[in-house]
Amino acid sequence: MCGIVGVVSNAPVNQLIYDGLLLLQHRGQDAAGIVTQQGHKFFMHKAKGMVRDVFRTRNMRALPGNVGLGQVRYPTAGNAFSEDEAQPFYVNAPFGLVLSHNGNLTNAAELKAELFNTDHRHINTDSDSEVLLNVLAHELEKTTRGLPLKAADVFAAVRGVHKRVKGSYAVVALIAGHGLLAFRDPFGIRPLCLGRGQNENGGTVMVASESVALEGTAHQFERDIAPGEAVFVNMQGEVIAEQCAEKTQLKPCIFEFVYLARPDSVLDGISVYQARLNLGETLAKRVVSTVPPNEIDVIIPIPESSRPSATQLAHLLGIPYREGFVKNRYVGRTFIMPGQGVRKKSVRQKLNVIASEFKGRNVLLVDDSIVRGTTSREIVQMARDAGARKVYLASAAPPVRFPNVYGIDMPTATELVAHDRTVEEIRVAIGCDALIYQDVEGMKRAISSLNPKLDGFDASCFDGIYITGDITPETIAKMNAARGESSSEEGDVDVSRLALPNPEVA
Repeated sequence: MCGIVGVVSNAPVNQLIYDGLLLLQHRGQDAAGIVTQQGHKFFMHKAKGMVRDVFRTRNMRALPGNVGLGQVRYPTAGNAFSEDEAQPFYVNAPFGLVLSHNGNLTNAAELKAELFNTDHRHINTDSDSEVLLNVLAHELEKTTRGLPLKAADVFAAVRGVHKRVKGSYAVVALIAGHGLLAFRDPFGIRPLCLGRGQNENGGTVMVASESVALEGTAHQFERDIAPGEAVFVNMQGEVIAEQCAEKTQLKPCIFEFVYLARPDSVLDGISVYQARLNLGETLAKRVVSTVPPNEIDVIIPIPESSRPSATQLAHLLGIPYREGFVKNRYVGRTFIMPGQGVRKKSVRQKLNVIASEFKGRNVLLVDDSIVRGTTSREIVQMARDAGARKVYLASAAPPVRFPNVYGIDMPTATELVAHDRTVEEIRVAIGCDALIYQDVEGMKRAISSLNPKLDGFDASCFDGIYITGDITPETIAKMNAARGESSSEEGDVDVSRLALPNPEVA
């Protein structure tokens, strides 16, 4: 999971890109990078760390130009990554290309072999984004063959990318001296939107992962980039768009609405905040069927994504809503942190209890989702230590039972508390008095009702249906092996225990 921004303007864009990345910081806290273009020359700075730490005044001054792009990054593999893998990536031919990518290619290994053996291109890192950049470069070179570049050539190259690449990808790229390119995979798994703004020198065109990056930088949201669509913005700010995929379906990642995106964003026509309110409404029915409301004294959210769901749940059940945890905003997301020991320690650093809200009460805690269970187990114990009589736990999302292969770092089944366990077994593992999950179909109905034009969702981590149609238990085993997992830590991958539902696209 990452956040990306691209800008074409009549004024310097370094500060604008910086501001856009700050608004997308929740999408990636491991690394940040910006590249700008002045004339035919690129200027780049990228490093590990958060935006405010990576870019100092001297770095910003070294990023001149009216065109540029940036990225904030979470690694899509659980291992530590080299600073060389921070984005954007650059290749010098054809024209000079720079690219940032949000998503995960599921056939990266095969593409890497093709690039080396057939396309004669060299990949210097383990990043699938560098693979994607070189596929785009090859297709663009094949299309133009040294001729002056036209928008039609760019779209032909993107069509070639769609035919070769599988997985999820929202992309922004710069073509030296020509403009900015943005495109999205044929299922629209990862979000990407387009907006416009005005400055004293004229107009600005921006593309970004979430609408909040547009609105927070005084841009007017115009539209989402469609699945399979490519948008080319030339150096004069003219926007040219074309559908470049043969078959498309709008099936965004449902985890964006459950957890990843900011609540003030609108993705594919759906308010993230309203989606989370709806999840609270459907969750209320599940709670009533498990725990009588008169046995719950107070409803407390686990900050922060669960607040809208918890608020709606409390309202519908007529139970007091209270804030019982104070969050330290400067600790990263724990389910993405490598190592159970690190995550366990981080929970106590991340949250502190308001003991008076727990003492002597039966408490219903509401979380947006439960992934590894480490955080949930620690929080339940914190509630008990604060004096709660009983601790119930409700998840606004269904059990996460399957690996995610489209850009969220929850890739191994053995790390998922819900994998191969019943709800009762999960409850015992977490240590709560009752455990209530959202159901898969209820979650889909709650969110899809906000945009009937959707063709469905990628909900693979909940239902095991991988919409790209190329994922099997063997594929997942290979991806895990490529991450360098040791059998001493996780155990050898048993593909017979990774049985997936019918993978046919509904």
